[in-house]
Amino acid sequence: MVIETAQLQEELNKLGNNSELKKEIEFKEKLQALMTEHGKLARDVCEMLDASYRSTSGKVANASTTDGRQKRPLKVYKNPHTGQVVETRGGNHKVIKEWKAKFGNEEVVGWVVEEIA
Repeated sequence: MVIETAQLQEELNKLGNNSELKKEIEFKEKLQALMTEHGKLARDVCEMLDASYRSTSGKVANASTTDGRQKRPLKVYKNPHTGQVVETRGGNHKVIKEWKAKFGNEEVVGWVVEEIA
């Protein structure tokens, strides 16, 4: 244990004397101060320096929803047996589920009369 501590202390001293590391730390501190002064975040700076940063970070920019995902298309179903019309963007609609249980998925999918993006 004493040997490990001495080795770690020696490595720490080497790092403390490393001029390249000191320059990197100084640069980082100055950059953080500048970002704070101008109210910018690291991602803002990355986007300014590299326009492709957003696309490579795995995020999709889309104004259609608040979380960046595209809205599902609005589907309008019309039950030919009852004439009932249902508009939904998802597959969890109560009435659609009931229809699918009664008539089957394939038949109900065929009842889509309009799809709006």
